[in-house]
Amino acid sequence: MAEQRNSNTLGLLLRRLLKERSLSMRKFSEQTGIDTATISRIINDKRKATPQHLEKFADCLEVPFINLFEAAGYPIEQRQEESETDSDIHTSVDAIQAFLKSSNVYDDEFSVANVEQKLESYGLYAQTEEGKNSILKDFDEKIKSVGSIGPFISKLKELYEKFASEKGTLFELTLIGSTLLYFIIPVDVIPDYLFPIGYLDDAIAVQLTTKTLLKKIT
Repeated sequence: MAEQRNSNTLGLLLRRLLKERSLSMRKFSEQTGIDTATISRIINDKRKATPQHLEKFADCLEVPFINLFEAAGYPIEQRQEESETDSDIHTSVDAIQAFLKSSNVYDDEFSVANVEQKLESYGLYAQTEEGKNSILKDFDEKIKSVGSIGPFISKLKELYEKFASEKGTLFELTLIGSTLLYFIIPVDVIPDYLFPIGYLDDAIAVQLTTKTLLKKIT
């Protein structure tokens, strides 16, 4: 997705994505629930897209929200010489913090440490029968409620398959279980109902877990 971040404006990026997906403006409007006139003005740089617009665009086009967030001109600090996973995490954190500063929907300070602390507590719960049953019973329903596909959801499904089949060490399954619970339970570091940023911290949780699992393998 790095190539998308090189687009000069959100309008150029959206034009390219619509063309690649053979989506007309009218169809895009129907799928996002945003009227055609508004989409046209955003694409032609006559109106700034709100985070709410960007979330719907990202969901429909199956691209990371943070890519559109950056293309729309919202401030995201760039960091060099990092692994791809570290870079994605930092970019997500920057996107969240930038959004929080421009809104009044969330008063607390957000950090990766908050997510890590929550994951640790969920790890203990994931080892209990109640926690395991919650994951097996509620995961599919939560996926349906999110109604999204893409790298974040695909990775979650991979983790769920591994957890459900119990393929892994106790450490790995506990780590995976904590991430799945983080996703399933709506009140995490950033509550899921806080649109459009409610699932960005879930994405960070998945990235942190993936990074740890990769380190374990290597």
